[in-house]
Amino acid sequence: MYVRGQIGQNLDTSESVGIGDAGAQAEQAMANIAMLLEEAGSRMEHLVKLTIYLVDPRYREAVYRTVGRWTKGVHPISTGLVVSALARPEWLCEIDAVAVLPEEVRA
Repeated sequence: MYVRGQIGQNLDTSESVGIGDAGAQAEQAMANIAMLLEEAGSRMEHLVKLTIYLVDPRYREAVYRTVGRWTKGVHPISTGLVVSALARPEWLCEIDAVAVLPEEVRA
């Protein structure tokens, strides 16, 4: 299961959150990923790959610390990229995910 890139945006209101705070935006992105996985019948422990996009390498520590809290005990492979910009100037990071759907959900 592929989860489209998530950013610091509330999925219910489309409001950007954590403006100026990459850690807060990563928190929202990971909460969005968890919610989307659960809606599809999967969970965070089914993550197999994360791709993390940062607009500034100085945000790496805050973002990766947040991602680490959400993936504690889970060991997905990950790729980190520094990009010149994301779709909106207030977005500092974007995270997309690949997860396995449990067999009982696929059946």
